[in-house]
Amino acid sequence: MIRYCKSCLYSDSHPLGLVIDDKNLCSGCKIHKEKYTLDWASRFEKLKNLTKKYKSNSKNYDCIVPVTGGGDSYFIVHIVKNVLKLNPLLVTYNNYYNSPLGIKNLSNLRIKFDCDILFKNVNPISVKKITKYTLRKLHSLYWHSLAGQSVYPVQVAKNFKIPLIIWGAHQGNEQVGMFSHEQEVEMTRRYRKDHDLMGYEAEDLLVTENDLNMDDVHEYIYPSDKDINNVGIRGIYLSNYIPWDPKTQHEKMIKLYKYKTCDFNRTFEKYDHTNCNVYMNIHDYIKLCKNGYSKVTDHATREIRHKRLTRYEGIKLVKKYELAKVKYENLFNEWIGIKDESGDFFYDKLKNNKYWIRDGVKKYIFNGHSKNLETKKKIKQIKKIYYIKNSNLNLNQKPKFIVFGKGI
Repeated sequence: MIRYCKSCLYSDSHPLGLVIDDKNLCSGCKIHKEKYTLDWASRFEKLKNLTKKYKSNSKNYDCIVPVTGGGDSYFIVHIVKNVLKLNPLLVTYNNYYNSPLGIKNLSNLRIKFDCDILFKNVNPISVKKITKYTLRKLHSLYWHSLAGQSVYPVQVAKNFKIPLIIWGAHQGNEQVGMFSHEQEVEMTRRYRKDHDLMGYEAEDLLVTENDLNMDDVHEYIYPSDKDINNVGIRGIYLSNYIPWDPKTQHEKMIKLYKYKTCDFNRTFEKYDHTNCNVYMNIHDYIKLCKNGYSKVTDHATREIRHKRLTRYEGIKLVKKYELAKVKYENLFNEWIGIKDESGDFFYDKLKNNKYWIRDGVKKYIFNGHSKNLETKKKIKQIKKIYYIKNSNLNLNQKPKFIVFGKGI
């Protein structure tokens, strides 16, 4: 029997391994409460002392910061450069699903913070071969992106002998409370494999059932323990030293640096994943097919924990958005080389029968987690949660992927 947290919208079937106690409170909500009890001024001083040891006396880089044209990149670079006074080398992996807005945000980030940046462009033929296999095997069109985003900073750290990598939030902590903030968990190869990469390293893709070879996957191979130890590479998470609040942080970045945001039809949130045309569309729909919930549940749970929504309001928002139309399927299908009708057939095959009831040919009734989250009181009107929308995903152009962007 699936159990649900009495405070947020997550269940104990969460793919990251959430735990619910005998009072029906989940581990994610319990760890989130640390944001209201820890001495964050003291923790930030600890961060400053930690990073001070890596500051170069020459003009060399002090650390590496992974960035994209969306997410928390602006806030991370702001803290690293303007508050900690470090000189970062920015690195970014080209996932080939780039939105025009994401390229514009990335260009603006480089200009506003005046940082050097390295781009990783893997051979698109290899990326497409990998994606076709991971779609079929792991039901993920984002495996290559997660693999590239998490390995490229470590590869650069090894090659440039820059031991410190600074990340934003630890997903496992923020969603399901894997660790206390006081444990100050750091980046690990194991977490990357088990959670980001769904149990598959790049080498594990080399099997007889596909046509991949080492030339296709070698760019995604994690440096050896020997190489990591020789440089002393470590990756720290700012969320262990700062009470992480993406909504408040993004709005500060909008004000200070003109970060651009947009509407998404599958969530009320407007700040995450502005860099990608597929994340909040096909990728999010696949998540709903497999797991019975989608990104809007993550967003609503976050806002419930930050006390900007009640649980009842969160449930209403999830039900409003989770079955919304998926956009840009044709863009992805054209990029990877499949016909639209083949794509529709494939996505139907992904539907987990725990959450989807077949009702005729190509018809399904959704029976996901939101069906078990019935409100006990009537809400005539959902409290408006305000997000700033100051642009749009494709900048009023015909929707497209920017497969290699130099800026707009």
